[in-house]
Amino acid sequence: MTAYVSALDLFSIGIGPSSSHTVGPMRAALHFADSLAASGALDRVTRITCTLYGSLGATGIGHGTPDAIVAGLAGLRPETCDPDAVRGSWRDTRIAVNGTHEIDIARDDISFAPFTRLPAHPNAMTLQAWGTGDVLPVAEETYYSVGGGFIRREGEQAAPVVAGTVPQPYPFSSSAMLLALCDQTGLSIAQIARANEEAMHGAEALDAGLDLIWASMLQCVLAGLEADGMLPGGLGVKRRASAVRARLEAYEQSGESARRDTTTEWLHAFALAVNEENASGGRVVTAPTNGAAGIIPAVAHYYLRFTPDASQEGIRDFLLTAAVIGSLVKANASISGAEGGCQAEVGSACAMASGALCAVLGGTPQQIENAAEIAIEHHLGLTCDPVGGLVQVPCIERNAIASSTAVSAARLSLHGDGSHIVSLDTVIETMRQTGLDMKTKYKETSRGGLAVNVIEC
Repeated sequence: MTAYVSALDLFSIGIGPSSSHTVGPMRAALHFADSLAASGALDRVTRITCTLYGSLGATGIGHGTPDAIVAGLAGLRPETCDPDAVRGSWRDTRIAVNGTHEIDIARDDISFAPFTRLPAHPNAMTLQAWGTGDVLPVAEETYYSVGGGFIRREGEQAAPVVAGTVPQPYPFSSSAMLLALCDQTGLSIAQIARANEEAMHGAEALDAGLDLIWASMLQCVLAGLEADGMLPGGLGVKRRASAVRARLEAYEQSGESARRDTTTEWLHAFALAVNEENASGGRVVTAPTNGAAGIIPAVAHYYLRFTPDASQEGIRDFLLTAAVIGSLVKANASISGAEGGCQAEVGSACAMASGALCAVLGGTPQQIENAAEIAIEHHLGLTCDPVGGLVQVPCIERNAIASSTAVSAARLSLHGDGSHIVSLDTVIETMRQTGLDMKTKYKETSRGGLAVNVIEC
């Protein structure tokens, strides 16, 4: 059994503001609609209802979950839809389920059960399709949105709906196994990942996919650096990335930039840009979640802009290395804020970015593993307490700070030989245990921490 998840799945192009609360539910609704069509039952359906449980019920409105469900039922896909077509979908209206069969949808067809937690995962939703006068539903399915946009149906224990089945030449389920493979083969972590990816997708499709992911990440950074105004949701959060960019550009044009290093400030601007785009419901790449989507593109952009020998091939290795680290966390702990707190989202993304940067700066597999371990270790216990159920406060700033941590951890590891006391496997297991111990109110329910101590105006 291998832990490795393809980079083309782990980094999925979607929409904001949440991979688990927006992208995952949209995919679940789309899957339900497709299943109805495939079974031949769709023609009998006159109504579809959905119940959101646990974290989906608690913060679903702030995360745009009902909009995403209606959009998914109508056949929209997160990777290709117009984000504007998703916003405001949750209303009394008529939709074409699966794009073919029209039914009426009412706002109260989606209900919320925030205090009901289904056993398999805190992000759960049940979809039911009804015919006229039916006492029992035509079809019923429960889905779990397990983080990063991945979904799982009731009864599926491990494999997400999108999982592949092609054998990988270099399977591993722990960082110890991964490092042993690197020692035995002489391959880098990125080369191990590439071999597994090429077995699944082929070399040409892999490179095209990685290039599309990076192009989408880069476009998100550039869009966020240009956009102004207030973010939606009612908190009155003002976009800052554009103003930071303008000040830094003016500073550089003035000739004053030699007086201080502004690379960290640019890094912060890149991360702010992505997460402001995400908070606005725009196009974003899940990395490995939307709430933590700014860290990996910010650090990768930092690498391209401030490393003299940076290249597109380096970006591919960056993404492949990050995917390996994210796969280990996903398999052995969690990348879901509703399951593990923000340590599982921002902590995971920080580890992925740190290990990836270490790799493209010439780090050995041991140094890369050390960089990832440092990054997670210093996010242990981080809670997920979004104010107003929105992916804005403290999420946006948290991405900027974690980007700095990722760079610091990578550079610190490069000064060592890769030997260290706490292994990546140990810190991932510690994160898993910490998530289990963490109170539910600190895990994306907006019932604890900053979410209840910040007065909403």
